[in-house]
Amino acid sequence: MNKLNGLLYGIISSASFGLIPLFAIPAMQHGMDFMNVISYRFLFATIALAVLLKIRKVPFSIEKSDLPTLLLLSFFYLISSVFLLWGYKFMPSGVATTIHFMYPVITTLVLMLFFHEKNSLFRTLAILMAIGGVYALSYSDSQGETNMLGVIIVLISAVGYALYLVTVGQRKNQSLKGLKLTFYVFLFSTVILLAGMSSTGNLHSIPDLTTAGNLLLLAIIPTIVSNLTLIEAIKYIGATQTSVLGAMEPVTAVIVGIAVFGEAFTFTIAVGIILIISAVTIIILKR
Repeated sequence: MNKLNGLLYGIISSASFGLIPLFAIPAMQHGMDFMNVISYRFLFATIALAVLLKIRKVPFSIEKSDLPTLLLLSFFYLISSVFLLWGYKFMPSGVATTIHFMYPVITTLVLMLFFHEKNSLFRTLAILMAIGGVYALSYSDSQGETNMLGVIIVLISAVGYALYLVTVGQRKNQSLKGLKLTFYVFLFSTVILLAGMSSTGNLHSIPDLTTAGNLLLLAIIPTIVSNLTLIEAIKYIGATQTSVLGAMEPVTAVIVGIAVFGEAFTFTIAVGIILIISAVTIIILKR
């Protein structure tokens, strides 16, 4: 039963994260730009995380030495979130989410280049497969032309999240983790976002109740639900198997894109998705 529970939690965690387009795109279609969508997502998620920590009686105190690391983590997480939603403007959301899912491959590259982690034939193969997958996914329009701007934007999103993960792994204070770490990353990100948006006059009110509902769900499901089930999955089946189940993230986004937003699904997109998911799975299992 523990194994089954772990598998279910892992699937729910990755699938819920893949639902970002389901709530973000309708909000943008109602006239909100992606920066406002992200600002409200982070604000609502921060409030929800604070309530959750209070209910679980987790102390909010942190050490002053953690502040620089938390600010750096917030910056990387912001980069990842902003560029992912920006990428939705240039390519189908399922394709963008699949390219973003390359972050384990980029994490491995960073560790090899800057932290002297050893290379292997399998990792080289995975990296080449991931590059081939991105190349296939870049042919996403009806004319078969490469949307290089969209690809570059979403790759920056993947790099941001990879650097976030590397920083989490390399930080000195490993006691700050889980929901408490997520809360402070979102808190600092929210402060940075609201300060920047307010100072430039670009922060707008939510236009209607439907958009408010989408923004609230965007904050809760891909953030709170995803994090809670992730922690439970790791507890039952470990980090490796949980990471492999992360393949549900792009699969869910592709299904949502096709079923809800009428996005195209071509042979090259299918090949790209298979190559990237296979590459990420090889990286995770070899690790």
